[in-house]
Amino acid sequence: MDVFAALADPTRRSIIELLARYGNLAATEISLKFQVSPSAISQHLKVLREARLVKVEKRAQKRIYQVNPEAVQELEEWARQLTELWNQRFEALDNLLEEEHSKS
Repeated sequence: MDVFAALADPTRRSIIELLARYGNLAATEISLKFQVSPSAISQHLKVLREARLVKVEKRAQKRIYQVNPEAVQELEEWARQLTELWNQRFEALDNLLEEEHSKS
């Protein structure tokens, strides 16, 4: 699954925020924070796993989830590159406007 498609859902974004805030949490601890069924949370966690946004570790009968730092770094790098492109475009526009202003 695509990272952005996975993050399009508000519940999945909330799960990521929850894990970022509190660190490692069991699936049952995560489900207690939401008004939806545990099976719905399980499906959201599955999507997040498939998108590599979370990692899961089995401890006895529990599944412990955590944010995948590599995936977050990839998102951060993508956002940085996009910001850089926009800054280049704004700089080109500023230069063009400056040229037009100096001609008048």
